[in-house]
Amino acid sequence: MTVDQLDVLLLFGAVVLLVSIAAVRLSVGTGLPSLLLYLGLGLLLGEDALGLDFDDAELAQALGYAALVVILAEGGLTTSWRTIRPVVPTAAALATIGTAVSVAVTAGAAWVLLDVDWQAAFLIGAVLAPTDSAAVFSVLRRVPLPRRIAGTLEAESGFNDAPAVILVVALAGATAPTWYELIGLLAYELTAGAIIGLAVGALGALGVRRIALPASGLYPIAVMALCVTAYGAASVAHASGFLAVYIAAVVLGNARLPHRPATRGFAEGMAWLAQIGLFVMLGLLASPSELGSSVLPALGIGLVLLLVARPLSVLASTLPFRVPWRNQAFLSWAGLRGAVPVVLSTVPRDQELFNIVFVLVVVFTVVQAPTLPWVARRLGLVSAGEAQDLEIESSPLTRLDAELLQVQVPSGSKLAGVEVFELRLPRGAAITLVVRDEESFVPTPTTTLRVGDELIVVATGTVRDEVDRRLRAVARSGRLAGWYRERGY
Repeated sequence: MTVDQLDVLLLFGAVVLLVSIAAVRLSVGTGLPSLLLYLGLGLLLGEDALGLDFDDAELAQALGYAALVVILAEGGLTTSWRTIRPVVPTAAALATIGTAVSVAVTAGAAWVLLDVDWQAAFLIGAVLAPTDSAAVFSVLRRVPLPRRIAGTLEAESGFNDAPAVILVVALAGATAPTWYELIGLLAYELTAGAIIGLAVGALGALGVRRIALPASGLYPIAVMALCVTAYGAASVAHASGFLAVYIAAVVLGNARLPHRPATRGFAEGMAWLAQIGLFVMLGLLASPSELGSSVLPALGIGLVLLLVARPLSVLASTLPFRVPWRNQAFLSWAGLRGAVPVVLSTVPRDQELFNIVFVLVVVFTVVQAPTLPWVARRLGLVSAGEAQDLEIESSPLTRLDAELLQVQVPSGSKLAGVEVFELRLPRGAAITLVVRDEESFVPTPTTTLRVGDELIVVATGTVRDEVDRRLRAVARSGRLAGWYRERGY
């Protein structure tokens, strides 16, 4: 590549990136995940429209895996362990038992509808098994779901990539493994991947806390490098790299690391860049002129996946945990497919399979995504005016062993109307500033909080978590939160 060609490439890439960023606003307004807009942009740039030719499935798979590593790392770093801890068993069951049920049912549909052999049918089922966290939470971010449902969906989407990838790679070979070989492979790769992820995350958190780097910008890079290290170490050990990177990221994201807000912001930016590049690339890989013949097979398999496979997988996985039927219904409808199935469809180097999966993901995302908030309300899981949970960001004051917490009072929060002294924050914490209507002032004990207020709280390191819990408790149950046994977990 010459310097002149590089200049054109940089200009072209920057324009595509800016258009993609602007498209995020459109996706928020329509309720559709931004992945559809990125896929559409890729199709527009492709050989059937503007003429950009890209048909290297092997390169697409490699770049797709790299993008998924970054996306999973960001998902783990922004996952609250307090949110997912109660539902980890349910999410793990969905990622294993649920995946097995989904693969079996979808394989049966593919065998009947596509007239393929059983190995190819199970391969299709495995490709379509994993749900997509980016697709789900881009829609649900504005819906105040119960924490157990949100945590289950979040953890499931982080866990279920690993078994799906193992199944696809195994089934894409020339000969299918026996059932006991497959179970042994899954057991080893998942167990070893989890152990490596825990080890890298724990040791990495210890090292990052103790090392004194000369610039704050190096901490986010170090944390992302640790996540990628977990993936690479697991892959070299022939274990599940995707499970390792997610678990390592969860450990790091919930450790008391320096410059945690900066790390989360950096990871979020990297994940957006990975998603944009991934979906535009997958759009380039597709040829609109070849997709027409895949519409009917995609609709048939997609309907079975949506109406039969997903509900059965949820039912089988949640049966031991006595999950209410409303929660089961929503979990069934919220199983959106996105980047992972499309990337996995490149593994067998089968253009027909890629086309079917591509059409299925686009059509059923359009059908499901805009209806998720409505379904949640119809099932009685949320109500108009229900308070959004608090978002609390913290910045370390390392030399003082203290942290700054930034808290915004959202609409419907029961923090509104509470006086500062009624918060009963623990000793070692105080509200130092209130920003209201673009003006800031130092509150007094009798200052009444209002919707839209931004609070700056200073807390020592020993009481930081207690302050977090107390603010969440009051936000949910008001000044008498203790009487309602609300503890803010």
